[in-house]
Amino acid sequence: MSMAEDMSVSLRLPTETLFEGRATRLTAVAENGAFGILPNHVDFVTALVPSVMTLRMADGTEEIFGVDEGLLVKKGHRVVAAVLRGVRGDDLGTLNDTVKAKFIEMDDEERQARSAFSRLEADVVRRFAELRKPQL
Repeated sequence: MSMAEDMSVSLRLPTETLFEGRATRLTAVAENGAFGILPNHVDFVTALVPSVMTLRMADGTEEIFGVDEGLLVKKGHRVVAAVLRGVRGDDLGTLNDTVKAKFIEMDDEERQARSAFSRLEADVVRRFAELRKPQL
């Protein structure tokens, strides 16, 4: 593997890609603590915990994300992180408020979806029970 100055980074949610681009450094938090990855870092896999992930871009700017639990895979010059929930922040000061607002919104949507699924499931069970009744 050749020495690289940057790496391809993809931050994925269950329904969309939150970030796709090139970075010179990534920092995140795993179950055993914070870590950093540079482009030529050894390959590895780790579980992520709810925390802040930062990316240093080639132009020196920084991207900040609030992420929920997930999995990060580093192979070659490519990093893929798959998380349950995530939001992009402008800065650390406002990221906390953004995370709270977005995650509360997602929790409400998940609660509504679970409720609708439960109603559908109950309806299917009721219909199967009706099929088992003897026909007169």
